[in-house]
Parts: sequence; C-alpha cells; structure tokens
Amino acid sequence: MRTIKPGMCVVTALAVAALAAGALASQGAPAADAGVQIDQYAFLPQRITVKPGTTVTWTNDDDAPHTIASSAKVFKSRPLDTGGQILLHVHDARHYAYFCSVHPQMTGTVTVEPASGAGAGP
Repeated sequence: MRTIKPGMCVVTALAVAALAAGALASQGAPAADAGVQIDQYAFLPQRITVKPGTTVTWTNDDDAPHTIASSAKVFKSRPLDTGGQILLHVHDARHYAYFCSVHPQMTGTVTVEPASGAGAGP
C-alpha cells in the first residue's frame, strides 16, 4: 500500500485486489465500502458521498484502460486494464474531484462527510 497523503492510501492491483476485498469482507470488515464502476467511458455513479474510514473501489469494466487522478494532484493511479481495480481509503472530510488522465472528459467526485461524534446514536 502506498501512502499518498496523510489520511489516504491508494492500492493498485488487478484480480488480486478483488480477491483481497472478498477476503476482507468475509472476515467481517466494516460495511464502510463504496464502489464506482468504470464503463462506457464514464464513472458510475459519477458522484458519491461517504463517511470517513470508507474504502472506495473503482473497477474498470470498460474495454479501454483508464486512470483515476485527483484534480488537486493528491493521487493518480496507473492505467487500469479491463477488470483492474483501485482502492482508496479516505479518512479526512473533504471533496475529491477526479478524472481519467487518459480520457479527461471522464470526471467524478468523492465527498467525505465530516465525522459524527463517537458513539452518537438515535
């Protein structure tokens, strides 16, 4: 895992990432996960809002390679072939605008909500 900036890590892998994610889920990993599909030259959904501690997974289901690059130059992935995945673990409340550096018309955003008080309940 390569730390890009405090509070955030990016991991690049192909099928290994999918297997690792499945292994984590089977071991009772937190439900704080979100997925973005890359298909037909688009990020689907284009905008997501998540809680701190969420792992966002981009999966390339397209027939062309794509990247995930922060507009603020906070992170950038290697090109992902079909079936490739990128995992981004977010901690800090902020807005991440991103695009595909191979196809700059492809854009998306991840918004991390501010953390609520620990132990807050209904």
